[in-house]
Amino acid sequence: MDEISKLIAGLSRKQRISIVIVLLMVGGGMWGLTRWKHETDFRPLYSSMSAEDAAAVVQKLKETGVEYRLTDNGSGVLVASAKLAESRLALASAGLPKSGRIGFELFDKTNFGATELVEHVNYQRALEGELERTVISISEVEQARVHISLSKDSVFLDQQEPAKASVMIKLRIGARIAPQNVTAISQLVASAVPGLTPDAVAVLDTDGRLLSRPYHPNNDGSQITSETLDLRQQLERDLVSKISSTLEPLLGADRFRAGAFVDCDLTSAELQEETFDPTKSVMASSQKTEDSTDRASTSGIPGTASNLPRPPSPIPGGGGEVNRRTENVQYETSRVVRKTRIPQGLIKRMSLSVVVAQQIRWQGDGKSRRRVVVPTDPETLKSIRELVAGVTGFSPDRGDQLIVDSLPFEGNLSNDPLPAPAPAPETRPQWLQVLNRYWQVVLLAVLGLAAVAVVLGVSKSTRKSAVHDVDLKREIPAGAQTPEVAAPHSADMPALTPAEASVADHILGQIRQSAQKDPRLAANVLRMWMQESK
Repeated sequence: MDEISKLIAGLSRKQRISIVIVLLMVGGGMWGLTRWKHETDFRPLYSSMSAEDAAAVVQKLKETGVEYRLTDNGSGVLVASAKLAESRLALASAGLPKSGRIGFELFDKTNFGATELVEHVNYQRALEGELERTVISISEVEQARVHISLSKDSVFLDQQEPAKASVMIKLRIGARIAPQNVTAISQLVASAVPGLTPDAVAVLDTDGRLLSRPYHPNNDGSQITSETLDLRQQLERDLVSKISSTLEPLLGADRFRAGAFVDCDLTSAELQEETFDPTKSVMASSQKTEDSTDRASTSGIPGTASNLPRPPSPIPGGGGEVNRRTENVQYETSRVVRKTRIPQGLIKRMSLSVVVAQQIRWQGDGKSRRRVVVPTDPETLKSIRELVAGVTGFSPDRGDQLIVDSLPFEGNLSNDPLPAPAPAPETRPQWLQVLNRYWQVVLLAVLGLAAVAVVLGVSKSTRKSAVHDVDLKREIPAGAQTPEVAAPHSADMPALTPAEASVADHILGQIRQSAQKDPRLAANVLRMWMQESK
């Protein structure tokens, strides 16, 4: 301790302040790290709860002394990972969360004093709660409310009421429920409630949009569902798709428009027909009866006289054979019974239309140029009509209608760009015309200068001597004779005088500027030279 005291006493005030600041920073960092680790240790206990369930869960956690955190605007509760399983078991024993409605656990406790009306209401509440839990199990549904109106039975038909139900669902953020899922919810609710049909179940979302398929009245007063309307639209889409796939390779995708309307029988039925043929008959049943008696039978007058020892003589004709024959035959005419089932969506009549775009041509020159619409020739329209009739199953006997016409499209009239004006004749400079005439000489000069540049770039000593010659040239006084400087040359190329080199440089500069201004013109000149050389 004495050494530490001496060490501290030997420090200056600035050093002491620095040590205190460092210790405070280290302590604050350790505390922040511990706090951050403690906060990151919280795990979701429950999420997406209703306000009632969240309030009940928070109250229960306060009673048990468990530390918690709220997330998602109070709909989620976080607890420490060490207390997660214990907290869930404690809340489950208390019946929390209730998920908005209680289910059939409502009947876990027997209430002997409940009346029939109370039992009926409790059963309806439990059934609605169970259905809500089942609907919430769908991945797109966050919350659900189910209301059921049970059927009312009565001995009088006008006082009977069918069962009805309504389901309100709240979708998750960014989720969309498919039509088949809405139909599944209707079937689910209808199957769980006695006497309830899927048609009597209304499904809507929290925005007030009706998700279940409505019913539309037919012309004859009957009710047709949206499924039957989808069947009609599917038939129309198939016809338009067949027409488009047939005409697109011939006309182009933007050169025609097709439409279809189908009048179909949206009802299904079974037809039984029974036909009798009077010209044909067949024996249906036959019955024969035949009785025969051969022995003679005693005959006489019944009574006392017949029982005396000397009876009177028998009556003549009292004995002999008795034969009886009976035949019964039944005939029926020929009968034919046919049972036919009419499928749904039988086409009664269809109307088709095809509009072909007219072609646009230009007439005139300059400012007088204008668009001219050219109608499609009748032979082409006739061919298109025959193709459409063949691919769609067109039948005039059924009353079908097919219209093929040619009209100008507004998009073609407004968006068709003006044709590019004819290019003006090229005006070449005079020096370029001379160069075109003596191109071989210029080409040789260019090749010679290129060879000279290569030689000058390779030889370092040559560059130094050239610089030295330039310096000497600058030191020559005015009026002195300038020596001729010959450019280095190879054995196959003649040397160029300074005057020739200056002229060549001037020509090359003009060629370079002209090529930069109009590369197409330079390319045409080179192409012409190559053709002439061939």
